[in-house]
Amino acid sequence: MIEILKAILFGIIEGITEWLPISSTGHMIILEEILDVKEVYSSEFWDLFLVVIQLGAIIAVVICFFNKLNPLFGKSLINPEEKKSKEEKKSIWILWAKVLVACIPAAVVGLVLDDFLEEHLYNSITVAITLIVYGALFIGLEIWNKKRSFKVNSVNELSWTNALFIGLFQLLALIPGTSRSGVTILGAMLLLCNREVASEFSFFLSIPVMFGASLLKIVKFLISGNAIVLNEVIFLLVGCLVALLVSLLVIKFLMAFIKKHDFKPFGIYRIVLGIVLLILFACGVMTI
Repeated sequence: MIEILKAILFGIIEGITEWLPISSTGHMIILEEILDVKEVYSSEFWDLFLVVIQLGAIIAVVICFFNKLNPLFGKSLINPEEKKSKEEKKSIWILWAKVLVACIPAAVVGLVLDDFLEEHLYNSITVAITLIVYGALFIGLEIWNKKRSFKVNSVNELSWTNALFIGLFQLLALIPGTSRSGVTILGAMLLLCNREVASEFSFFLSIPVMFGASLLKIVKFLISGNAIVLNEVIFLLVGCLVALLVSLLVIKFLMAFIKKHDFKPFGIYRIVLGIVLLILFACGVMTI
């Protein structure tokens, strides 16, 4: 029962932090240290869990943006008989092509540096520093944006160059604590995409990125000769299910929030959390 509660807690944290620009990986690493789960689960399984739990969050994106993401079926899950026009289908295929172009840089570099980054940077001190740095960048960008006008007001207006540029920004998310959604939103807003477009494109980017990362982790796990036991399967499934349910709520919250507010509150949260972590390290409460 204790392990089920832990899985639920990890699912809640994943569902919240995956879509808000505050770093899901960073929060998961912090929670991992607090709960000390590696006393119960092998490090190999835990490396797998931290990535594969994201699949639940990804399914939430597909559900929330089903109409904008599917070129083959009806306009909604509720009313699949309402068909799309040829122009609508074409625009969706083009959007997917731009998403894949944006994924290329992170896919190539991630494959090469995955093990190195995991060994040297997946720790709480890295998380604390990146939380503060990107929190400050969010606040600075929002202040700068007051003097600028957004020019891209729909994901379909994104150019191929814009998509590739956002993909290059996504490389920074390979460092834990950065936030994949956060850094792609920053990149999109630098290109004068409005907050809704930046957030939506960030969500769409997450689908191939996280599916690919999960597949890579599963393949590595199996190739290494690891076996997964029943309690680990239950832990993973519970975490994914909770992440899915929480993500549905958080995605809707964020899209409503940014219609009336900017991202400065998330930047402030990042800075405060990063400073708290550094204080805990200095006091010896947490270890690096």
